[in-house]
Amino acid sequence: MRRIEILAYPDIQLLDVSGPLQVFASANDFGTQAGEPAGYEPVVVAASPRIRTSSGLVLEAAALPAQGLEVDTVIVPGGWGVNAACEDAELVEWIAGRSRDATRTASVCSGAMLLAQAGLLDGRRAVTHWGRCAEFAKRFPAVRLEPDPIFIRDGNVWTSAGVTAGIDLALSFVEADLGRRMALAVARELVVFLKRPGGQAQFSQTLKLQEGDGRFDQLHGWILDNLSGDLTLEQLAEHANMSRRSFSRRYQEATGRTPARAIEEIRIEAARRMLERGQTVSQTARRCGFGSEETMRRGFLRVLGTNPRDYRERF
Repeated sequence: MRRIEILAYPDIQLLDVSGPLQVFASANDFGTQAGEPAGYEPVVVAASPRIRTSSGLVLEAAALPAQGLEVDTVIVPGGWGVNAACEDAELVEWIAGRSRDATRTASVCSGAMLLAQAGLLDGRRAVTHWGRCAEFAKRFPAVRLEPDPIFIRDGNVWTSAGVTAGIDLALSFVEADLGRRMALAVARELVVFLKRPGGQAQFSQTLKLQEGDGRFDQLHGWILDNLSGDLTLEQLAEHANMSRRSFSRRYQEATGRTPARAIEEIRIEAARRMLERGQTVSQTARRCGFGSEETMRRGFLRVLGTNPRDYRERF
């Protein structure tokens, strides 16, 4: 049985705790139903026996275990209380010490700040909630922060993105420990329709493109309705009522990417949704305007780190 310790502290994000906790509990339930022993011993631990979460719900927690005791995984969630927790020298010291006892150490959301404060992320790749990336990068320059992935593994330290990404992280642990079939069974039980791989983006590319000043929102809607077309620079500029040169410059200023890169990202996102619904690779490539399966394959490898066929099979 693998002992999983999930740290709690005042004003923690409830779902950062309960999401992973339920994944491990559901894995135990399936094991019991199959006549097998439970695979996990999940426990919430804290410096105080009662912890009030940021949502107002109070958690009952076990005491922080002494260092040197065997533990499989230590998970450090995030929340509005993480900044105050980073100032708690005893808690930070416990995290650093307990990590040395653990096979795996992980964070959910802004819990990565506590791992960084404990010195566990120096020189490592890491991710946190997209809304805390700027603050994180400023406070912890020695960490190789990546803003996009759902979760990242660097050695025996795992970090994950915002809130529900903790469920994805826990499912990846279940898959590694108990097999893919068990992980998919838990995902279905929790009505998590897609077990997202770590490299998937935290949120949609289309949503990212809307973070600008809004002047190209109508254009993005038109692009989505015309993905199977050529979508040349001339067509985009004409639809935006601009010259080619002016359009290219202003679009990159507003979105942070070239029109060609944006088109590719939008097409890949649309293709992902089609493949997830069971469309064939050839149908998807045609309907999303890639022109050929090979073009779509290269785009998937560049953006998602996997090819369309493997992506379709996984989901």
